[in-house]
Amino acid sequence: MLIAHLSTPSTFSRTAILPLAFFSFSLSRSRSLSSPPLSTTTTSHSFSIHSISHSKLYFLQPNTLRKNRVSMDRNLSVESVTTDLKNQSLETGGKHGLKKNKLQDLNWDHSFVQELPGDPKTNNTNPREVLHACYTKVSPSVEVENPQLVAWSESVAELLDLDPKEFERPDFPLIFSGASPLVGGYVLFGMWAGQLGDGRAITLGELLNSRAERWELQLKGAGKTPYSRFADGLAVLRSSIREFLCSEAMHGLGVPTTRALSLVTTGKYVTRDMFYDGNPKEEPGAVVCRVAQSFLRFGSFQIHASRAKEDLNIVRALADYTIRHHFPHIENINKSDSLSFKTGEESSSGVDLTSNKYAAWAVEVAERTASLVASWQGVGFTHGVLNTDNMSVLGLTIDYGPFGFLDAFDPSYTPNTTDLPGRRYCFGNQPDIGLWNIAQFTSTLSAAHLINTEEANYAMERYGTKFMDDYKSIMTRKLGLSKYNKQLISELLNNMSVDKVDYTNFFRSLSNIKTDSSISEGELLVPLKAVLLDIGKERKEAWTSWVQTYIQELAASGISDEERKVEMNSINPKYILRNYLCQSAIDTAEQGDFEEVRRLLKVMERPYDEQPGMEKYARLPPAWAYRPGVCMLSCSS
Repeated sequence: MLIAHLSTPSTFSRTAILPLAFFSFSLSRSRSLSSPPLSTTTTSHSFSIHSISHSKLYFLQPNTLRKNRVSMDRNLSVESVTTDLKNQSLETGGKHGLKKNKLQDLNWDHSFVQELPGDPKTNNTNPREVLHACYTKVSPSVEVENPQLVAWSESVAELLDLDPKEFERPDFPLIFSGASPLVGGYVLFGMWAGQLGDGRAITLGELLNSRAERWELQLKGAGKTPYSRFADGLAVLRSSIREFLCSEAMHGLGVPTTRALSLVTTGKYVTRDMFYDGNPKEEPGAVVCRVAQSFLRFGSFQIHASRAKEDLNIVRALADYTIRHHFPHIENINKSDSLSFKTGEESSSGVDLTSNKYAAWAVEVAERTASLVASWQGVGFTHGVLNTDNMSVLGLTIDYGPFGFLDAFDPSYTPNTTDLPGRRYCFGNQPDIGLWNIAQFTSTLSAAHLINTEEANYAMERYGTKFMDDYKSIMTRKLGLSKYNKQLISELLNNMSVDKVDYTNFFRSLSNIKTDSSISEGELLVPLKAVLLDIGKERKEAWTSWVQTYIQELAASGISDEERKVEMNSINPKYILRNYLCQSAIDTAEQGDFEEVRRLLKVMERPYDEQPGMEKYARLPPAWAYRPGVCMLSCSS
């Protein structure tokens, strides 16, 4: 059955940043909660956006409700209200001989439907506004014809205590397309945004593994829900491959993310107008099974707050549920923890996070979001659609649509065709947009009388501080430095932007620089020859000057070249999921050959390793990669 969460329209100014505004948000401590955080502006055009929210679908089977007994470290610090949740990130947990279950033996626990209000209308998938409810019970409506398993993740199966042999079951594609019910599970729908979402996420259920970790399994593309508006609730193979691969690639990079268990074709075709140009075509249909500890987003709370007094109690109930199951350490904060902080306002008497669990929660959400965005900037990832429906309250990368990794370094890069020409969601704007989303989230909690203005402002302050701390740390490690050097890093990014240097390959090559003082000036750039392409005499001089300063900084650290190279290669990946690699896998898969999808998955699971024989996956994009639909995409999927 289905469950739906909602979110509301919100208004902001669309802003274009200066080309080198790698991150430029202003952190005015007395900022209005409704004001956008974008600060470095050249133009401003007023328009409105409807943030997306989410809904859940449940196909219920009799099952005993069990409490989540996740054991967590409750150590608290001023740096972060809690860092414990990082221990709940999507890690495989290692192989400890734990029992591997068949699908029918998984330990289901339907907490969401047990504890939150639902829509009284069941199996009604007509597009409609669902009021006073967090979910709607429905059944998947996807039609299949000889569905096939395209790819699967054994590391995700391990998270779930699922025996990998279950992927060989003849009925696995039927179950994970939504065409056949999963015994013990239910279906949960999640993605609705003030009636803007496409309403096609369907959860098979929540389960507790042997480590008492809660995981939600969600199908994307399994049919209509009440939140589908005029959409069909289906997904195409093209976008499904991208979502499946990027979920696992981001995990391989160490970036917090939702995961993907499986990808199956439906055997049916779906009509899509990929470029919104009036030329729709039929594409193969597919369904991805996504996995996360929760798919709750900022918009899940925003929709209820938008209805003012009617549904403010639901905001509180949903917040209580989220804290209870996903932030249980916050429930146990007490005065002895002494978590009291001053905001930047002169009249502030301080924010006591021990007296209001919702304030402590808002701060942790802000910090986790800041860390997430900093990690994106570190690996050159651009999400493409950062509205409130695409922001996880757990600090996970969620909803892989028109995403893209940087090729040539360009802070104004956006992979989303609908983000032109304003480029609101471009790479360099992501830190600002993250803060804007936190402002919307804290505004929602304020509207529900869960936090006050000082607490909201403190959460935004913490976002800014946490982002800068994490970003500086990441960039320091990427360069192999012993301490952060703002001028050195700024000059580097400026040089990379001017010469359109490949972001990933440059940092990987940088580890080859030696601190040998006997190297002549003319030989300094040899280790970077493969990434500094077609530069003239003037630019060569600029790069030589930078490398000389860089070597001096390295020499002062006292770290050996060999030790530094190992450390740098552990944070600078050799392989990223470039859009052209996705497209190559899509092209063969649409012809019925899934081997390239599976091969690409294996490479992206170990992005920091050399992987001899796989070097072609680290190459720069070929000329054809710059055609529409490859380097830039729309949200049509």
